[in-house]
Amino acid sequence: MNHPARRFLAAVLLALLPCRPSFATNPLITDQFTADPTARVFDGRVYVYPSHDIIATPGKGRPGWFCMEDYHVFSSENLTDWQDHGVIVSQNAVDWVKPDSYSMWAPDCVAKDGRYYFYFPALARVGRGFGIGVAIGDSPAGPFTPQPTPIEGAHGIDPCVFIDRDGTAYLYYAARKIFVAKLKPNLLELDGPPQALANLPAKGLIEGPFVFERNGIYYLTYPHAANRTERLEYATGRSPLGPFTPAGVLMDESPDGCWTNHQSIVEFHGQWYLFYHDKDLSPDFDKARSVRADRLSFNADGTIQKVIPTLRGVGVVAATAEIQIDRYSATSEKDVTVSFLDSSNPHRGWKISLAAKNSWVRFDDVDFGRGALKSVRVRALAPTGGTIEIHADAADHPVLARVKIGRDAAWQTATAKVRHVPAGTHDLIVTRSGNDPVELDWLSFE
Repeated sequence: MNHPARRFLAAVLLALLPCRPSFATNPLITDQFTADPTARVFDGRVYVYPSHDIIATPGKGRPGWFCMEDYHVFSSENLTDWQDHGVIVSQNAVDWVKPDSYSMWAPDCVAKDGRYYFYFPALARVGRGFGIGVAIGDSPAGPFTPQPTPIEGAHGIDPCVFIDRDGTAYLYYAARKIFVAKLKPNLLELDGPPQALANLPAKGLIEGPFVFERNGIYYLTYPHAANRTERLEYATGRSPLGPFTPAGVLMDESPDGCWTNHQSIVEFHGQWYLFYHDKDLSPDFDKARSVRADRLSFNADGTIQKVIPTLRGVGVVAATAEIQIDRYSATSEKDVTVSFLDSSNPHRGWKISLAAKNSWVRFDDVDFGRGALKSVRVRALAPTGGTIEIHADAADHPVLARVKIGRDAAWQTATAKVRHVPAGTHDLIVTRSGNDPVELDWLSFE
């Protein structure tokens, strides 16, 4: 096993320790590796169906490569608190899947007539290449029952199913090109041969189709390795079958160098969101990825505004939660750094260091409720002691709390009284007011 893979195997084992929830920050899931997220809205909740990266070991997958043996599903009613519903499909429970292939890549799920159809690719037990299977359940969280055979005539990866307003369903998938085929009403069989979509980029890897419709425009989104790594692009058309015209880039290549990306786009409570992945929990090994989400907006002509990835993510955080201040919205231009709490176990999360007087960090969208809060707790590290000030909305607004952190070489929880507590949702600004360096893990109001 190569060095990065060995390092992150250790991280996975250590991750069995209790893990703090992420509270609407990126990555959304911190107790395991997740990738290729398909987000769907069912019955007022957002369900995310990702692939599940694990670390390959000798005899279990191909060391140093993608390794996936099952699928989980996660859901949230507020994009803040995510519930893991557990394993819904496993390679060893699907008759047609090669049981030692570890190839259960990007999935999808759609609903029809009160039933839920989960689509997934995997290497077939018989023959060569990938098949696309379907598992059916009566709930978006499962349990799901896999069909005994894959969809006949569909051979590829990254299935996406789009159901148009007239009820017609279409299956999209990737096999060097992007293909589309109508599905029969049972959603289990093709209603005609697959057709390769024309006009898409001919140079560089293209995969991961995800299709949605808005205001009569059909959007085909896909990762494209136009250069060294994948960026997210899109094309538009007036029919689910195309033709589609490339329209631009909706997210640039990862600044961290993650080789893959994979997307879905969903509207929830009037706001559109992009779900994607990066390698937050695995900076040295990009085959162990983590799901993210950020807001997405459209221009008046229907084009998509480019999404800039954030650490803050989406969702409102309660002031009484452990606010992960290291998943910031913005910081001062210098003297602020983010690093792992424990580099041997990234699943434990991050810390933020304020290295100079007046350095600051901002965390958006904190709900103070009615403002009836009396104190604040801060988990901090200050070997020579230190002081921070907490403000609402801007650094020149009145101080909510001034927290003194005792001199200690170990992490501690410092407490201070709160004054001028605002009601409603506000941004938090944390500023280092003393001359001594301070590291912060989280803060929480009481």
